[in-house]
Amino acid sequence: MRRRTRTASSLLLAAGLALLPATAAHADSIRAQQWGLSALHLDEAWRTTQGQGVTVAVLDTGVEDDHPDLAGNVLPGKDMVGFGAGPGDRAWARHGTAMAGIIAGHGHGPGDGAGIMGVAPKAKILPVRVILEDKDPARSKARVTRGNALADGIRWAADHGADVINLSLGDDSDSAHPEAGEDEAVQYALGKGVVVVASAGNGGDKGDHVSYPAAYPGVIAVTAVDRYGTRASFSTRRWYAAVSAPGVDVVIADPDHRYYEGWGTSAASAFVSGAAALLKADRPKLTPAQIKKVLEDTARDAPTGGRDDSRGFGMIDPAAALKAATNLKPENPRPATYAKKYFGPGPDTPDSASSGTGWAAWLAGGTGTALLIAAAAVIWRNRRPGTGG
Repeated sequence: MRRRTRTASSLLLAAGLALLPATAAHADSIRAQQWGLSALHLDEAWRTTQGQGVTVAVLDTGVEDDHPDLAGNVLPGKDMVGFGAGPGDRAWARHGTAMAGIIAGHGHGPGDGAGIMGVAPKAKILPVRVILEDKDPARSKARVTRGNALADGIRWAADHGADVINLSLGDDSDSAHPEAGEDEAVQYALGKGVVVVASAGNGGDKGDHVSYPAAYPGVIAVTAVDRYGTRASFSTRRWYAAVSAPGVDVVIADPDHRYYEGWGTSAASAFVSGAAALLKADRPKLTPAQIKKVLEDTARDAPTGGRDDSRGFGMIDPAAALKAATNLKPENPRPATYAKKYFGPGPDTPDSASSGTGWAAWLAGGTGTALLIAAAAVIWRNRRPGTGG
């Protein structure tokens, strides 16, 4: 049996991280710097629901369950990797904790409190470790994780109460290709009524390679925009883009209990998973296909022609989606398939790539300039025979 391994960006689309200036790290100011909360009209959405009763599986690195912004919101999870750093190590849970905070952070402290507020602060997080952090000591040993960790993680989450699965990860390398086992796992989850959300890819300035699992049918693939509503330069432009969400200067929680700025379609995916959690909380019987469509149909600042490869149908609007969903009748889940037109319209038109939103101008202003710290993560994978080139 031939065994193959993969390195570099084979799974995780990690964010670039920047430490906030000391004056901005004061707890009360962290919430003010979460520009995505206002951009997504979450105060309005929270009048309907804050995600109570919904479980979002975060398939990622580990998640710190005792972070003050996540305490009580993290369920017992599963480690599909089986080696490397362990719970309590910073090298176990940086990226996963950041994504969990965007989805279901509830802040901390009395009254309005402080810290990170997620899109669905009353949702639960089901952590499933399927990738290694970039500073995990196991990386230096060139060890190979199980090639089916992601597929098994998706199935495990679907079988253990997940209503939404967040995949802030992806393979967008030169040799990226679909794997039957992963596609089948995605379809299994969708068939059980689980919404699957994934990062579109961080290869916008590196050739816009197709990224998996974002490209599997039925997945809500998310691109990244900045506070002006403009496509982030790193955000991959491909036919599978469904919607966009904040992915630049996103304030994130860290296991060291400090706050950082992050960038990436990883963060954008987490925002959309939070929005899907709000919809599932309010309308639990809606199918994944219905939730995908209502997010697309209610997206704001649609590109010229209705959609394009850089921002999909536009920026999600959870409040508008919740309102529109009240008119939907639940359907039976059905297998996801690609549309007849497999490829999208291609590169952006000049207008659609730079189009901004009405809320952007007054949200400009800043979190300051900070030193970027690379946080690209690596995982090795076994490729099973017969799964492609």
